[in-house]
Amino acid sequence: MQNLLSDLVVVDLTRALAGPHAAMMLGDLGARVIKVESPAGGDDSRGWGPPFVEGESTYFLSANRNKESVTADLKSVEGKEFLTKLVGKADVLLENFRPGVLDRLGFSVERLHELNPGLVILSITGFGHDGPEGGRAGYDQIAQGEGGLMSITGAVEPTKTGVPIADLLAGMYGAYGVLAALHERSVTGRGRVVRTSLLASVVGVHAFHGTKWTVAGELPERVGNHHAQIAPYGMYRTKDDIVQVAVGSEGQWRTFAPIVGLDADDERFATNALRVAHRDELTAAIEGAFGAEPADEWLRRLETAGIPSGKVRDFQQVYEWEQTRSQGLLIDVDHPTLGRIQLPGPPLRFDNHPYAGARETNLPPPRLGEHNETVRAWLDE
Repeated sequence: MQNLLSDLVVVDLTRALAGPHAAMMLGDLGARVIKVESPAGGDDSRGWGPPFVEGESTYFLSANRNKESVTADLKSVEGKEFLTKLVGKADVLLENFRPGVLDRLGFSVERLHELNPGLVILSITGFGHDGPEGGRAGYDQIAQGEGGLMSITGAVEPTKTGVPIADLLAGMYGAYGVLAALHERSVTGRGRVVRTSLLASVVGVHAFHGTKWTVAGELPERVGNHHAQIAPYGMYRTKDDIVQVAVGSEGQWRTFAPIVGLDADDERFATNALRVAHRDELTAAIEGAFGAEPADEWLRRLETAGIPSGKVRDFQQVYEWEQTRSQGLLIDVDHPTLGRIQLPGPPLRFDNHPYAGARETNLPPPRLGEHNETVRAWLDE
C-alpha cells in the first residue's frame, strides 16, 4: 500500500500543540510535512519540560513525528521569499497565529490564494477568527473552562482533563476539515480556508451533555467517575483495588444484579432512570458486595458473565500491555540525537497494511532546522 497522502506537501507554520497535532496526523497518513520554525528557539514546545532527554523535550516529541524542520524568520525579506516559494509548491498550509498576524506578515488568505489557488489553508484559533472575542489568545486549559468541559469533569470542583484535550481535538477537527477541503479541490481545483478553534473543539464534543441543556433546559452536573445518565456505569472499590463496570442495557442489568446480590426488580433499581435517581444507594450496594473479593476475581466473574469491565491502568501498564502493542500503538524511530526510541504511534490502521498509520517508515521528530538544506534545495529544483 502506498502512503495514502504521499502526493501532498503540507506547510506547518504552527506551534505548541493543536496545529502541530493536525500536521502530524496528515504526516502519519503519508503527507510530506515541512515544519517552518523561528530560528530563535523554534516551536515553543521545544522548551516545555521537564522531562528533557539529551536536551530534547518529550512534549515536543509527542506532536512532531513524520515532519521535516526548516527555520525562517517570516518578518525578514529572506523569510518571506522562502515562504512564498514554499506556498507555491504546497497543497496545505496550517497556521495557528492569533487573527490578523499572518495578514500583517504579508500572507493574507487573498495573497496565499494568489500564490497558489489550490492551496487548502487550515486556521486554528483560540476562540474563533471573528465574533466579539475572536482575538483572544487561546490556551488549552482556558478553553476547557470557557467551553464548559471543566464544569462537568471532576467530583467536587471543576477539573481539567489529564491531557490537553481542547488542543488535541482542535487538531483532529482541523485535519478532518483539511481532508474534506482536499476532496472538494479534486473536483473544483480550488483551495479554501478551513477554520476551527479550541472553543469550537470543546463545544463540538459536548454530546449528550449539550442536548441536556439545549433541549431539556437542564444544566449538566459533575458526577465524578460515574456516568451522568447511565447506572451502574463507573468506578467501584473492591477488597484490594478499583474496577470499572459499564452496565449499558436492561439485559446487562438483569445479568449483573444477581452477581452482586441485588434483585433486578428492586423498586429502586428496576429501570435505568430509577438507578440514576438512586445512584448513591446503588453504588453503596455494589461496593458492599465488591468489598468481599479482590479486583481480579470480580473482573474474572464479570468477563465470564459478559459484563463490560476493566482496570484503571497507569501509563507503564498501558504501554507494556500486549493488547496495546498488538494494535501498533508504539512505533520505533531512529532519532539523530536520542538514537532508537519508541513513540506513541498513529491511532489508525488500514487493511492489508502491517503498520499503524499509512507509512512504512516513520520519521522521528526533527531537530530544529535539521532539513534547512534539503528543503531549500528542493525548492530551487
